[in-house]
Amino acid sequence: MESTSFDNFGGVATRSGADPAAARTIFVSAPYEGTVSYGGGTARGPAAILEASRQVETRDDETGVDLEELSFALGPTVLPSDDPPDVYARRLEQAVRDVVGLGAKPFVLGGEHSVTIGAVRAVREEHGPVHVLSLDAHADLRDEYEGHDHSHACVMRRLLPGGGGTIVGVRSYSAEEARFAAGRKDVRLVSAREATSPSFDAAAFVASLPAKLYVTFDVDGLDPSVVSATGTPEPGGLRWWDALAILREVFLRRTVVGMDVVELAPVDTSRVSDFATARLVAKMLSYDALAGRENG
Repeated sequence: MESTSFDNFGGVATRSGADPAAARTIFVSAPYEGTVSYGGGTARGPAAILEASRQVETRDDETGVDLEELSFALGPTVLPSDDPPDVYARRLEQAVRDVVGLGAKPFVLGGEHSVTIGAVRAVREEHGPVHVLSLDAHADLRDEYEGHDHSHACVMRRLLPGGGGTIVGVRSYSAEEARFAAGRKDVRLVSAREATSPSFDAAAFVASLPAKLYVTFDVDGLDPSVVSATGTPEPGGLRWWDALAILREVFLRRTVVGMDVVELAPVDTSRVSDFATARLVAKMLSYDALAGRENG
C-alpha cells in the first residue's frame, strides 16, 4: 500500500489534520480495473476524483456543512499489481479492515465496481449483517462473467449473503439476473424509471430499508448527462437531485457504516464527469456530517 500524492480530499486542512489516526472518515483508493468489459480507464478514477476535488467549494450550499470543519483524511492506495479480482478483493478487504480497526468509517474511491466486494466484507466483520444499497445502472447479479465470479458484473451476487442488497437506478440486466432475482427476499431492484418518477417518495423508500447500510455508488447509475465518463453508460438514469434526495434520506435516517464511489473512467477531453463525481463525494461527506449533528 502506498500513500497518494494528494494532501487530502478537497485539498483542505480538516479537523483531522490529514492524519488517518485522528480521522472520523478515511478514504481508501482502489485503482483497480481487472475485469472491465467495455470502456476502460477506471484505474485512473481515484486520482481524477482527488484532483477534481481541489476545485470543489468547501461549503455545501444545501446543508451548510463546510469540509474544513469535518474530520477525514486520505488513507492507503491499494495498488493492483495485475491481481485477479478475487485476490485484489482480499487485499482491499485487509486495507478496509485496518481503517475500521481505527474506529473510522471507510470511504473507498474506485476503480471498477468489483472493489466493493472486499470493502463490504471488511465492514461486515466489524458490524455483522449490513445491507448493501447500490445506486447503479446495472443489477450486477451474474454468478460469473467472462470467467470471473468476482467481476464488476457479479458484485451484488457475491454480497447478498450477509445482509442482502437493494439496487436503485437499475435499467440494464440480463435474463439470467432477472430469473435469479425473481421472488428472492434478499434482493430488491428499483428501476431508474421508478426512482425518477414524480410519485417516487425517497423518504418512504429509505424507511423500507434495513437500519444498517453500506452505500455503493456506481456513477453509471447517474444519467450520462451528469456523468458520461464511465465504462458502461446507460441512458435514462438518475438525475442529480434524484440521487441526492435518496442519499440525504439514507444518511439522515439510517446508519451508514461504509461507502464507496466507483466506475469513473476519466477522459482527457473533459473534466465534467470528474468534477461531478468529486462533488458527489463531497455531498456524501456533508450528508454524513449532517446526520451526525442531527443525531447528536
